Amino acid sequence: MTDYHIGSYRSIDAFVRDKLDAFRAAGFSFDALFELMFRETENVLYEQSEGFRIRKTTYGEAKAQILSRAAALKTALGTFPKDAVVGLYLDNGLDWIELFWAILAAGFRPLLMNLRLPAPLLAGALKIADCRAVIAEQGDFSCPVLHPDEIPPSGEPIAAQPFGTELLVMSSGTTENVKVCAYGAEEFFYQICDSYGIIREQPLIKKHFEGNLKLLTFLPFYHVFGLIAMYIWFGFFSRTFVHLNDLSPSTIVNTIRRHKVTHIFAVPLFWEKVFEQANKEIKNRGEQTAAKFDRALALTQKLPRPLSAAFSKLAFREVCDNLFGDSVVYMISGGSFLDPAVQAFFNGIGYPLANGYGMTEIGITSVELSAKQKYLRLGCVGKPMQNVEYRIDETGELLVRGLVTAKYVLTETGRTDRSGWFNTHDLAECVDGHYRILGRADDLIVGANGENLNPNAVEPLLRTDGTEICLIPVGDGGRSSAVLLVGMNRMTAAEAAKKLLDAVKKRVDRSGLSAAISRIVPVEGPLMAANEFKLNRIRLRRDFASGALRPLDLSQKRDDTEADALLNRIRAVVAAAVNRSEDEVAFDADFFLDLGGTSLDYFAMLTKLRDEFDAPFPLEETGLKTVRSIADYVRREKGGDLRV
Repeated sequence: MTDYHIGSYRSIDAFVRDKLDAFRAAGFSFDALFELMFRETENVLYEQSEGFRIRKTTYGEAKAQILSRAAALKTALGTFPKDAVVGLYLDNGLDWIELFWAILAAGFRPLLMNLRLPAPLLAGALKIADCRAVIAEQGDFSCPVLHPDEIPPSGEPIAAQPFGTELLVMSSGTTENVKVCAYGAEEFFYQICDSYGIIREQPLIKKHFEGNLKLLTFLPFYHVFGLIAMYIWFGFFSRTFVHLNDLSPSTIVNTIRRHKVTHIFAVPLFWEKVFEQANKEIKNRGEQTAAKFDRALALTQKLPRPLSAAFSKLAFREVCDNLFGDSVVYMISGGSFLDPAVQAFFNGIGYPLANGYGMTEIGITSVELSAKQKYLRLGCVGKPMQNVEYRIDETGELLVRGLVTAKYVLTETGRTDRSGWFNTHDLAECVDGHYRILGRADDLIVGANGENLNPNAVEPLLRTDGTEICLIPVGDGGRSSAVLLVGMNRMTAAEAAKKLLDAVKKRVDRSGLSAAISRIVPVEGPLMAANEFKLNRIRLRRDFASGALRPLDLSQKRDDTEADALLNRIRAVVAAAVNRSEDEVAFDADFFLDLGGTSLDYFAMLTKLRDEFDAPFPLEETGLKTVRSIADYVRREKGGDLRV
């Protein structure tokens, strides 16, 4: 008999309804949320691979540790007044969950610190929130710092007392202006109610595999998407979270398969990387195989849902076996624009991928629950949830109001309390009640021909395989012009660089945008910074205007003709990792700064190099960032035992 870990309840729906009713009856407090979240003491809260074993921690075990750590924290910060702000500067893990609740149980307000923010923005956010102390494994902050080991999960539990009344979340900083948003337990109650609305409309969201529902902890808990859509939605119903030891593609895939993960929530960058790699492998099998795959994928978009699901299971069995296996039942993308082609790919091969919408200031407010291809192809984000309202104003911008939005927002200019409609400044349209996000209003550009250009709509038409591009306005006011930036490795051979630029120019011509885009400018280095998960257009506009983002003079480029067998062999591995042709990879090109590689790409490269040369490639070996440095390392490791 299938065990869904819902005790004596006859169904998941009955279990969910009872917990929500109990939360409403207990009053909207974090004390009540904590007791209900940790009520099913025998359920597994957290799983983590440790070598050949899987370590499991139950909700009951974690609760005992939280209350002990709260007592230790109260002792350490005994002079702090109730509701003082305490920062939490940790990555995902059991420590994060325990210390998040320990801060609240000790009567303080946790500030969830964004690990991706640069130091100046982080310092500004601490000042805005009046943060009194920070819990961190490392870091230099303007207030006292406590290491997690100084708050041990041993000793007596904290005496019963009121919990902290709020938690504070930082924005991602892509607007160059960090906001701190406050949420109370009441807002979380309505967010959880909305998750129950998803269950009623989309049964796949509650589907288990072999009696278990497990979420991969890919999204950071300190981000509003990871906090609400992952941790709060599913933690309240005592589901299991699966730890990621690192972000290498092999670790992600192996973790999903080993732990039988059922739900994956991630940002578009993750889905795009998987999509690119899967397409590359399919194309490598030959034109005939690729054409057959495309025909089958197109067919899934024409079939009704039951037939489509059955056909996908048969037609794409091998593809799914090479990706996530058969345990994954539902996936959500959020945080920025998702290319409809990527969404169509995953849904077509049998992995339901929904597009969601939310912001730090408003929480999670919609998810596309329809399986109709019309809405999936448009990249819709669904209808507003039951405790939220949407409205599009006369300028086309989306306004949101409801019971789930932040109580107030703190900025350098002061505090803004929730009242009425919140302007997201996202451009949107409504299609049969389903909303579609078109881009940011402040990203619109007046083209050379006087027409408005929306970068989110234009860039997918112009992007070639493995190429970073970004459309920005250059100039002031009405005299601004549209400039297309093309991120390019400064060490790419001249012939390859010109070929890449010609391919982009041809796409501009074919798209009929030649009259609207005034210039195409190749620039040095990747457009997306290492700590970003989406293009920061404001930063790129500023860097281009200031000269920090330098145009690349292709006339001055030289061809690198030096080569030997080992260098060429390694170049092939590096090129595959960053999804570029080999002639684009110079021997001294930096993996991150010149080739635009990400941490996911780097882990994949090291794994391949280990297999290729049967040599250790430790992550702490930070000097392995160029083809030449890797070749030198291989020669040192292998000595005379090198077969090229």
